[in-house]
Amino acid sequence: VQLQASGGGLVQAGGSLRLSCAASGRTFSDVVMAWFRQAPGKEREFVGAINRNLSPYYAESVKGRFTISRDNAKKMVYLQMNSLKPEDTAVYYCAGDRVYSGSRYSDAERYGAWGQGTLVTVSS
Repeated sequence: VQLQASGGGLVQAGGSLRLSCAASGRTFSDVVMAWFRQAPGKEREFVGAINRNLSPYYAESVKGRFTISRDNAKKMVYLQMNSLKPEDTAVYYCAGDRVYSGSRYSDAERYGAWGQGTLVTVSS
C-alpha cells in the first residue's frame, strides 16, 4: 500500500479540518488504516485507527472530537477533526498495514506503509 495524505492547514481553535489519505494497491480493504501525529519536539503519537470491519479506535486525547472513516471503494481514509485545540498542532501521518490485534493498533512499529505527512496548525 502506498499512501498520500492531504488536507492540513491553519485553523483557529475550535475550528474543524478534514484530512484525507489516498491509498494505492490491491490490498487496501484488508489493512488497518491509522493516523498518527508528531508535534515539534515530541514523539510520534497515535491518533486513531480503523480496521477492515470499519471499527474505529481513538486516542483518549481526541475521543469525541475526531472521527476516522474509510471508503474502501475509493481507497480513502479520512480524519474529521472538530473542536481543534492548539495542542492538536502537529504533522499528521496516515499509516496502513495488516495489524491483527486491536491492542496493537496504536503501535507505530506495526505499520509498514506511511504517507508523507500533512501539517495542521491550530492557532489560539
